[in-house]
Amino acid sequence: MPSPARVVVLVSGSGTNLQALLDACDDPAYGARVVAVGADRGGIEGLARADRAGVPTFVKKVKDFTTREHWDRAMADTVANFEPDLVVLAGFMKLVGQEFHDRFGGRVVNTHPALSPSFPGMHGPAEALAYGVKVTGCTLFVVDDGIDTGPIVAQRAVEVADDDTVESLHERIKTEERAMLVDAVGRMAREGFAVDGRTVRFGPVR
Repeated sequence: MPSPARVVVLVSGSGTNLQALLDACDDPAYGARVVAVGADRGGIEGLARADRAGVPTFVKKVKDFTTREHWDRAMADTVANFEPDLVVLAGFMKLVGQEFHDRFGGRVVNTHPALSPSFPGMHGPAEALAYGVKVTGCTLFVVDDGIDTGPIVAQRAVEVADDDTVESLHERIKTEERAMLVDAVGRMAREGFAVDGRTVRFGPVR
């Protein structure tokens, strides 16, 4: 059996997506292993989840660096030390910068709680509800230098109920988001993947 793909996960909060990945990685057949968890703040549940799983952690706070570029370089250097095949932004609330893109471009994925390219940014579920759409969902994409604009790896649809609130809709989206993330990261690890323009294809890189 080939060695599992090495995954570094970056978090900013409770780490529910991280936990879903950690649970999936308990199965050797999944094909991936979380080798480190990083954060932009200390004392969060995401780091506690990593500690309980015996996964190394690190924290890089923007305010501890003289410039955002220095923070980005330090984050990139630390991530690189773990030699990741894939970097997963799992509720990570900071935009990574040019140095990070240069080092890991095409190997960083993030989730968005809407069906891209609709409703980019922080308020996807609220904007979907306000717009009156009947179907929204979640997207996993390869991070580029835009806001939720990268090539799409996977999407899941979620129907909008007549009595939905932002909270109830977002909870159903998050449930689908976790399942989508676990499924797609596993496939990326086991099958490989390639980014060709705006298309992401699973399978050996040719």
